[in-house]
Amino acid sequence: MNTQTRLEFAERLLAEWSRGTSAPQPHRLDVIIDPGDLLAAAGALVRSDWGYLAAITGMDPGVATGALWVLYHFAEGAAVVTLRITVPRDKPAVPTLHHLVPLSEIYERELSEILGVEIIGMADKSRLFIPDDWPEGVYPMRKEFEMADAIAEGQK
Repeated sequence: MNTQTRLEFAERLLAEWSRGTSAPQPHRLDVIIDPGDLLAAAGALVRSDWGYLAAITGMDPGVATGALWVLYHFAEGAAVVTLRITVPRDKPAVPTLHHLVPLSEIYERELSEILGVEIIGMADKSRLFIPDDWPEGVYPMRKEFEMADAIAEGQK
């Protein structure tokens, strides 16, 4: 199966949950889905044996948007399918994929601690990258992050 055929198969698998698609590069398919459809869409990829979860990426498009983006990158050969989810900035949350993809936990823990996205159902909420005494509610990958603010918050 060539890359284009793999992407077409994935697009058909995800059609039920898709709110739109784009192809930012010839070997990629981005599928916009609602947060409530994440488990069903990811489950469809996993059950069909379509590739593997290569990464979960969190992005901050800026305070003015009122949103954060969570991107789930699945890869099969050169083909990459990204499930794109938009969550509200003031209460960002997505369900854990741990029961579908056990190794997702490391990506989820990183997403939670550095971008502030709550992972619903995540068992291990311990920190991986930032110090244990890091101030609560301060997320270093958000656009409004200022190190001086984190230091001041930590000294309270």
